[in-house]
Amino acid sequence: MSRRSVLRALGAVAVAGGTISTTAGPVSAQGSWKPVADTVREEYLWAWRHYVDRALGADHIKPISGGREDFFVEGHSVGLSLVEAVDTLWLMEADDEVALAVQWIVDHLDFDVDAPFQVFETNIRMVGGLAAAYHCTGDSRLLDRAKDIADRLLPAFTRSPTGLPYRYVNLATGQVSDPETNIVEIGTYIAEFGVLTQWTGDSRYYDLAKRAMRVAYDNRTELGLLPHDINAETGRWRNRQATIGPPGDSYYEYLWDGYRLFGDPDLKQWYDTLTEAILTRQAERRDGLLWFPQVDAFTGEVLSREQSVLAGFYAGLLAESGHLAEGRAYHDAFSVVQDRFGVIPTFVDYSTMTATRVDNALRPEFADSALMLWLATGDEVFRERARTHFENMRSTSKTTYGFASLADVTATPPSQEDTCPGYWWSEQMKYYWLLFSDTPRLDYRDNYLSTEANLLRGARR
Repeated sequence: MSRRSVLRALGAVAVAGGTISTTAGPVSAQGSWKPVADTVREEYLWAWRHYVDRALGADHIKPISGGREDFFVEGHSVGLSLVEAVDTLWLMEADDEVALAVQWIVDHLDFDVDAPFQVFETNIRMVGGLAAAYHCTGDSRLLDRAKDIADRLLPAFTRSPTGLPYRYVNLATGQVSDPETNIVEIGTYIAEFGVLTQWTGDSRYYDLAKRAMRVAYDNRTELGLLPHDINAETGRWRNRQATIGPPGDSYYEYLWDGYRLFGDPDLKQWYDTLTEAILTRQAERRDGLLWFPQVDAFTGEVLSREQSVLAGFYAGLLAESGHLAEGRAYHDAFSVVQDRFGVIPTFVDYSTMTATRVDNALRPEFADSALMLWLATGDEVFRERARTHFENMRSTSKTTYGFASLADVTATPPSQEDTCPGYWWSEQMKYYWLLFSDTPRLDYRDNYLSTEANLLRGARR
């Protein structure tokens, strides 16, 4: 892997209240990316101090008012942002902060909550966050907590007649609810459950996760595509639309990731089959840019040319899985959107290049793919694009006590909302750090980040 260290100055367009950067502009060589990495770390630790001072143990800090916010169940915060932050803090060598977070988990984190928790979100955030914290620190108490919460999710799988998990499970009673689900919420477990199987020797986790993925795959249409909505009790599709964006995205991601982590040939075969169908039936070139419209999974008819900002992850997945040209082309398309809007809107109609939903909840997918493409190619353009992404987030979302989601990226200046999602602590700030820091705590040649950017392989202790 090439590790060139040329920093290019990025052009900038002034807007009221800050500066929106673009990737256009003259090239100016500098020594290294270290100043950018240092700024990322400084901003992260600044936000962390406010969280500790004002919202320690809350799922979210409200960054404008400094208040607290629950995520899973009102009145039952489980320290979501803190759990999501541990491996990022560890990668940044913020060891005092890691120690504080781990002590809070040991002293206060209790999953015996008599309330329904969303199984998918609890897995990727809490199981994954605790598993990553264990992988980075080696503290077995964190593995115990990860196993505890995973065990409380298992009834969603074991009480289903098809093996497709219900959407919700009561953490105290095991009562399950809501079979009307989708392929993301039935198929995003193999990474977190799989490492638990490796670390504990309990095969239930891996087997249940794989079984759910198989049910969806076996029901693919004659075109080889998957509609995204499914009933967990019948295994029948509830819609016709196929998408690589939500709620389809991480099902495909975890097929590949399961193969990467565990060498399972079934998962690779399923991934390859579905990816060939997607590239054949969904890929569309327009004005020289590659996009993936929503299509009818049974006929291939284009249903919508809206593109979700969350679909930006697919560029990195394609690059990782050997489709480098397509991955690069798709990232090029989102780079055009970034240059046009500064901060990428939640939805863009690429046929008109207009924003159809103008908010952005600190979405990290563009930076995620920049990291994956840079690791695959060594091309500095992906660090340049990620630096632009960071600078635009910093100039538009930074507020009194942290970083805020944006209500309207097209306003001047972009308008903020008093919320900071938990994944901000796990995802884009980690992507930036890994892109710019060359940290000795990551094995850059053999690593794995989950869909929530939880580090489950590659920590160098």
